[in-house]
Amino acid sequence: MTKRIKTEAPLEGMTRRNFLMASAATAATLAAARALLPSGAYAAPAAPEVTGAKLGFIALTDAAPLMIAKEKGLFEKFGMPDVEVLKQASWGATRDNLMLGGEANGIDGAHILTPMPYLMHTGKVTQNNQPMPMAIVARLNYDCQAISVAQEYAGTGVGLDASKLKDAFAAKKAEGKEVKAAMTFPGGTHDLWLRYWLAAGGIDPNKDVSTIVVPPPQMVANMKVGNMDVFCVGEPWNEQLVHQGVGFTAATTGELWKGHPEKALGLRAAFIDKNPNATKAILMAVMEAQQWCESLENKDEMAAIIGKRQWMNVPTADIIGRLKGDINYGNDRIATGTDLYMKFWKGGVSYPFKSHDSWFLAENIRWGKFAATTDIKALVDQVNREDLWREAAKDLGVPAADIPASPSRGVETFFDGKIFDPANPSAYLDSLKIKASA
Repeated sequence: MTKRIKTEAPLEGMTRRNFLMASAATAATLAAARALLPSGAYAAPAAPEVTGAKLGFIALTDAAPLMIAKEKGLFEKFGMPDVEVLKQASWGATRDNLMLGGEANGIDGAHILTPMPYLMHTGKVTQNNQPMPMAIVARLNYDCQAISVAQEYAGTGVGLDASKLKDAFAAKKAEGKEVKAAMTFPGGTHDLWLRYWLAAGGIDPNKDVSTIVVPPPQMVANMKVGNMDVFCVGEPWNEQLVHQGVGFTAATTGELWKGHPEKALGLRAAFIDKNPNATKAILMAVMEAQQWCESLENKDEMAAIIGKRQWMNVPTADIIGRLKGDINYGNDRIATGTDLYMKFWKGGVSYPFKSHDSWFLAENIRWGKFAATTDIKALVDQVNREDLWREAAKDLGVPAADIPASPSRGVETFFDGKIFDPANPSAYLDSLKIKASA
């Protein structure tokens, strides 16, 4: 909609020539500013209540939107020059610092595993089971996590079909040895991808293996010394594992569920309530960074930036391949130009679909993290603030075509043929053979 701008006579004492020159300069400045925006012109929202916030991140490629927003001055652009993007040692540390909050030397929000805000909001993973009201305000990425296996299992031919590990795991257990499957946080995305893959192959993650928690940056080192048989983690750690010849990738998570949601931007509910304008400013900065990250022409620069010491401290070579969809699985299988690269924006990636959160809750019911009587819809409505995303998108000038019409992406289909209808999670749960209650 075109806005009418009221024009007035030049200010008293200003010549017509000077007024025209000043107007031209202002127009040029505005045009230049708009040219820098991937989404075009935006409507300036009300000034943020604060000039800064503390946001946590884990050294993972999917934290790139926060890193890029900081590196490219986007927080400053939207009125928050003092935003800090702070590295966290683990997801447990992220949780603990969110519990503290930014005003108590913790953090106000974070790049976070999508289920974590729900686990915190309900007190499932907090000290003394103390609920910490949380909100998901955006999704940060789709796809590009992976399940990697120790080199000793290369002969099994295991890939997307995990059943090829069943006999090898059983033989190891028969020798009195423990089979260890590592993930990054109980009930988190990597835990759920790993469990889904194992269970689809007839391996019960609660009975046939021992699940252990390892922070993402420590996965490769731990597999190198034999501390686990298989792990699930985000990039660049699967790629690094292959480059170091320690193991191989059995499957990427995009092969399990193409176009799956992964990390989210989570904020303490108290921060949002106290600073609604600052929340919108953070969202706009991150959303613009996501648009920048999506562009293929920016991938090389992006890999160089996020590989820096203060971010991931990883060689560009460990980042760039899978960022572009070129996957060296490490078992003599190489796929180039695939659509399994990490997505940041196109296709509604940034929008936090409520239906996706419903699947994560259903899976955590499957494995006993939430009670079977959990009201999934009610809990999602408490935590998922897609309404804030829509407001930020409007002010950012995001085209209507890039804004999902519904908070549900509809029915989802997985690699093993299972179907999740967000309108009927119980039917999905009933269809699963291996689960905690079985």
